[in-house]
Amino acid sequence: MSQQDSEQVTVRTFGGPTAVIEYGGLRFLTDPTFDGPGDHPSPGPTLTKTAPSAAAPADLGPLDVVLLSHDEHADNLDTSGRALLADVPLTLTTPGGAQRLGGRTKGLADWEPVVLDRPGGGTVTVTGVPAVHGPGPREKVEPYTGQVVGFVLTGHDLPVVYVSGDNASLDAVREIAERFAPVDTAVLFAGAPRFPVLFDGAPLVLDSAQAAEAAGILGARRVVPVHHDSWAHFTEGRDVLEAAFDAAGLADRLDRDWMRRA
Repeated sequence: MSQQDSEQVTVRTFGGPTAVIEYGGLRFLTDPTFDGPGDHPSPGPTLTKTAPSAAAPADLGPLDVVLLSHDEHADNLDTSGRALLADVPLTLTTPGGAQRLGGRTKGLADWEPVVLDRPGGGTVTVTGVPAVHGPGPREKVEPYTGQVVGFVLTGHDLPVVYVSGDNASLDAVREIAERFAPVDTAVLFAGAPRFPVLFDGAPLVLDSAQAAEAAGILGARRVVPVHHDSWAHFTEGRDVLEAAFDAAGLADRLDRDWMRRA
């Protein structure tokens, strides 16, 4: 990653899947989760948050866009996160999520772009990209875990940023790489979340080894892992992620500040 690229993309993580990305003069928030620790309702198994977020919504400052991979699980959108959506000009999410949430939300199909004006001129394009929330093809996974979308951010003279959302499919990553690689910054949802009652306990999102493989497929110059801490069903944390990137010879791709939660 060049010095210029690193200066153009700032990513601050807050625990779970939640991060602020500053890009092209705009401020994007991924999957907002700010409720305190405890049990949280969700279709299917109960989700248990184990640690507080590193900030409250009031601490974030102005936001331009929420990139919401899906709205159906509390570890991606909780009560505080839902309240925050009302104060953000635009939320991009799945087509089904946009119907459920209403308000200032827009659903993105695969490869559908949205063009946003940048302060001072120019534009940023956000493209919806495929994501599969579990092992296997979409048509077999979505009835159990729902529809998910990832995002790619691009702009003239700007680096490419990929936000995976809750994706477990390396085939989807390969499709994205065919269109957008090399990626400058990949915000990869990882953590290998598992439930014995779903898909025989297989990961519902990338495990650590898959995250490293995804970084290689994308040609990512920098990887910021999220979605690996603060919830009981995340089974692989920082140590496992670092070991996987070391084993893949990609340790230099991990952002050295990736665990310094703001």
